[in-house]
Amino acid sequence: MNDKIRQYFAGRKLVIATMHGKEATIGPILTRELGVEIVVPEHFNTDTYGTFSGEIERIVDPVEAGRIKCIAACELTGCDLAIASEGSFGPHPTMFFAAADDEILVFVDLKNKLEIKARVISRDTNFAGDLFTDWPETKKFAEASSFPSHSLIVRKSKNGNEDIVKGISSWDSLQDTFEVFFRKYGAVFVETDMRAMHNPTRQRVIHEATTKLVKTIHNICPNCSLPGFDVKTVRVGLPCKMCGSPTRSTYSFVYECQKCEHRAEIKYPNGQEYEDPMYCDYCNP
Repeated sequence: MNDKIRQYFAGRKLVIATMHGKEATIGPILTRELGVEIVVPEHFNTDTYGTFSGEIERIVDPVEAGRIKCIAACELTGCDLAIASEGSFGPHPTMFFAAADDEILVFVDLKNKLEIKARVISRDTNFAGDLFTDWPETKKFAEASSFPSHSLIVRKSKNGNEDIVKGISSWDSLQDTFEVFFRKYGAVFVETDMRAMHNPTRQRVIHEATTKLVKTIHNICPNCSLPGFDVKTVRVGLPCKMCGSPTRSTYSFVYECQKCEHRAEIKYPNGQEYEDPMYCDYCNP
């Protein structure tokens, strides 16, 4: 571990703002890389900030939701170091035909007035749901959704929150629940349970995001040595290889320290000094 990282974090208690078992994924990485002692808050109901299944709507953006969770967990436990994860699921932002897990981690150090974030958008997700009227089709959906290692949710309709069963993780339970709902409503909406403790695929994405977060934390400001020297601005304008005109591709990253505001521009962060003419608005309008 870097001595400067040890100076900031080693031996401190860090609370993971979760009720869905994320400490199993996040905890070992932060313990190893930062030397912190992990705390999991008791009676901390993160569902009050929004649920995947829609009973409670998340009314703020994911970063703000993560920040609010961190502060609330610190107040509950007396810690001044916290981390929270916020996941969003839906169409991939560039490959609309595919589902995506958009995972954001927020790391808050109240003692040093430091906030560090990491984001991973992954196609590695089983996120799906559909309305069914027979058991064989429901069974096919469950198998395609990696059931029973990944749990499912059953409800009367896609947006019907008044009758819902979560965390179904056995074939007998799924079939029994399906039959009960089908008798009551004539159709059954079945969807993947995206809570981390019920979704190993999501846990892998959280692991990836945590690893990315740790890399950012270990990036030290060259001026004042504060951890978390991170990208503040992305500058476009990578020149076209044929005509030299600026394109919309990334030219540089501008890093900025949260404490001393020191800045550093890193050109060609993607390892290329010129862009292919096919991405040039002049050569390929």
